[in-house]
Amino acid sequence: MPVFIHVLALAVFAQGTSEFMLSGLVPGIARDLSVSVGAAASLTSAYAIGMIVGAPVMAALSARWPRRRALAGFLTAFVIVHVIGAVTTDFAVLFGTRIVAAVVNAGFLAVAMSVATALVPPSRHARATAVLLSGVTLSCVAGVPAGALLGDWSGWRSAFWAVAALCLPALALVFHRAPADAAGREEVSIRREARALGSRPVRRAMLLAAVVNGATFATFAYLAVIATDIAHLPEAAVPALLAAFGAGAFAGVTTAGRTADGELGRGLLLALCALPLGWALLATTSACPAPLFLVTALQGALSFGIGSTLVTRVMRTAQEAPSLGGSFATVALNAGAFLGPLIAGAATGTTDDYRGAAWVSAALAATAVAMVAVSGAGAARARARAEEAG
Repeated sequence: MPVFIHVLALAVFAQGTSEFMLSGLVPGIARDLSVSVGAAASLTSAYAIGMIVGAPVMAALSARWPRRRALAGFLTAFVIVHVIGAVTTDFAVLFGTRIVAAVVNAGFLAVAMSVATALVPPSRHARATAVLLSGVTLSCVAGVPAGALLGDWSGWRSAFWAVAALCLPALALVFHRAPADAAGREEVSIRREARALGSRPVRRAMLLAAVVNGATFATFAYLAVIATDIAHLPEAAVPALLAAFGAGAFAGVTTAGRTADGELGRGLLLALCALPLGWALLATTSACPAPLFLVTALQGALSFGIGSTLVTRVMRTAQEAPSLGGSFATVALNAGAFLGPLIAGAATGTTDDYRGAAWVSAALAATAVAMVAVSGAGAARARARAEEAG
């Protein structure tokens, strides 16, 4: 695997930490900037919306840029807005920096996915994508718990400074190792590539990835309150639970990268069928700490293993859009990350039981299984008709 893909993963690790660390910093931000907890929590939604909007827009704008310029520009902007966020005393400014950070993060990730797959042969696309996304899963293992601890010890601003500092080694390596350009960039047709988004296989792959990721983040967003309010664990145990989820996620992405190729093979189908059962098990055993930790790690592995394979599938079905394919995958993942917690919030608000988030995850995962079953049945009928016609 080219070393530069690991450089990209380092940057993705810093960006993933920034995206998810807010869950542990909300109380401190609310107190320091004199806003409500709900207002501070809206910073997470702002980031998700920025990722959804930013991915296709930034990928399209940067399609003809040299790859080094695009990656370095996005990462430099990411560092700058985190420095601004770390020093501001105005919540509106902080909110704006989160949107800008998300937009440039989306642009970086979209370009990085395209670069990573361009550096390896098609047979290693799944492995390259897994290495890149391992930065996200490692941010769950180490970055997010560390951000929460740093916020407790030194205040939420120190976490922003730490993210900016984490980006600097990756930025230096991007300047030295990134490809200055990619062959054929002058021939890029944004209009032609955008049309690939309307093809049925791409839409199906994106929708499936969004639903699975929605299931993942519906519960992930509520893991802390499930731990404290349902399992009655001390707040000090929350980083450990988040790390258990992240460790499972890292194992799942690593395994998927070595064994999956983006196709809906038997292994992926079995994992997908197990996913709703696992979320239901978490909902029913979350009052007991030991099962909660075990099932959380298992679901992290299943969710991110399946999710990384579906990202590869989106990019494979969007082969006619080499410049925008990464942005399609980014949109799918963040649409799920945005909508899943919203649905879970509606469910838990109605029942006043945070275990409802896990039941939402189970329902969304079951929907994904049904989507694959319907798609498979349709493909089987099409093959039967073709055989009869032949």
